[in-house]
Amino acid sequence: MTQFSAEVRPTTTATSTRTLSILVVAETFLPVVNGVTNSVLRVTEHMSSRGHSLRVVAPGPGPAEHDGIPVHRTRSVSMPGYGGLRIGFDLASLDAAIEDAQPDVIHVAAPAVLGSRALTRARELGIPTVAIYQTDLAGFASRYHLTAARRPIWRYVTSLHDRADLTLAPSTAAVWDLRQRGVSNVVRWMRGVDLERFNPVHRDEKLRRELAPNGETIVGYVGRLAREKQVERLAEVSRMPNVRVVIVGDGPLEAKLRRQMPNAIFVGFKSGADLSRFHASFDLFVHTGVDETFCQAVQEALASGVPVVAPAAGGPLDLVQHGVNGFLWTEHSAVSLNGAVEELLRHPVKRERLAAAARASVESRSWASVMSELEGHYMSVVTGLGFAYRGVQQ
Repeated sequence: MTQFSAEVRPTTTATSTRTLSILVVAETFLPVVNGVTNSVLRVTEHMSSRGHSLRVVAPGPGPAEHDGIPVHRTRSVSMPGYGGLRIGFDLASLDAAIEDAQPDVIHVAAPAVLGSRALTRARELGIPTVAIYQTDLAGFASRYHLTAARRPIWRYVTSLHDRADLTLAPSTAAVWDLRQRGVSNVVRWMRGVDLERFNPVHRDEKLRRELAPNGETIVGYVGRLAREKQVERLAEVSRMPNVRVVIVGDGPLEAKLRRQMPNAIFVGFKSGADLSRFHASFDLFVHTGVDETFCQAVQEALASGVPVVAPAAGGPLDLVQHGVNGFLWTEHSAVSLNGAVEELLRHPVKRERLAAAARASVESRSWASVMSELEGHYMSVVTGLGFAYRGVQQ
């Protein structure tokens, strides 16, 4: 059996002295805001600042440009049961965009429908591709009572990433998942975090008094209010004495969650400075979903100096060091999430110790450093230099 390190650096020493024409094919983009959109925004922002030429292809409707970067919109249909999310299906339009752009490399973000066609067409045209594995589609299927679809979904995901020259997965667990299913051209590429935007300096005592007027401990959650996030796990936490659960985000399950947690405060979707203030003003951050390939919200909480309680599964395993910057819980124990929260509520000194270690645990992952790594991966597939896998034969 061969064991490989999940994290592999490109062997090329090429830098941004060579500018590239990069076509980003995204299954979702503005005006929809989610993890895929945010990652694409960071890629376009940083690669543009390095002098590379970029275009984006994404489902419509939406603006035809963003920050001066052209956005080619394909026709799309709404995804049933998931408000706001659309599926692009105009493959002829995608083909035309690829032909027109003549890119040096195609960056395929969370490939599904548009991404599948982009990978096929790129191979036909001899254009190098980098695919980003970001969404656990099989895990989501289970949460939507489609367990029987897990195997065919995994076969489809595997076939997609086999067509890419390189797949970048955000966590060790995601890398291992893909390798176990036969995708060999995969390495870890973790997400960056904005260390200025998410920073303990944004803690707002006025906001804290508004949220917890009686000095309650503030337990926060940030994310979509959708089935796969399993936010209902916070119901028992919301009933704990001297606790105020604050939920930041919106989604199709908001009305149901409000009924389940009448004592919680729902503040809706937040961004920019408002999101920074909420993150930094929590005493404890709890993530409830177990199907995360990374979980950017956990990283942003840590950067804000807030200890995290997160599942011992998927992406959080790379982010949360149990007993150092937070606690891990398992869905296989009915009491582990609530037990972890209670432990940190009862022992504020321990909570403060974890908070003190939180920011230091992510300070090396600025977006600048992460994007430099991505640039190296682009150069490797463009120049054909390949990758060196560190590992041993067993």
